[in-house]
Amino acid sequence: MNVFGIGLPEMAVIAAVGLLVFGPKRLPELGRTLGKTLKGFQSASKEFEQEFRKAVDTVEAEVTQASAEPQPQLKADDEQAAG
Repeated sequence: MNVFGIGLPEMAVIAAVGLLVFGPKRLPELGRTLGKTLKGFQSASKEFEQEFRKAVDTVEAEVTQASAEPQPQLKADDEQAAG
């Protein structure tokens, strides 16, 4: 079992230290608070990723559309060079 790069022995040590520092009454409360905080971070991260992806998709669509359209200025330059 490997969560966040931490194996089972390391988790046991962290839990034991937490139990000694915070005591058995506050440890569940701290666990819930930590869980809610992590859930909030994950939600914000997911929202940021979705907004970023939308912005990238918009730019990609604009670039694709612009590259598909003929460039009138380039045509005029080509005619001058040929003439």
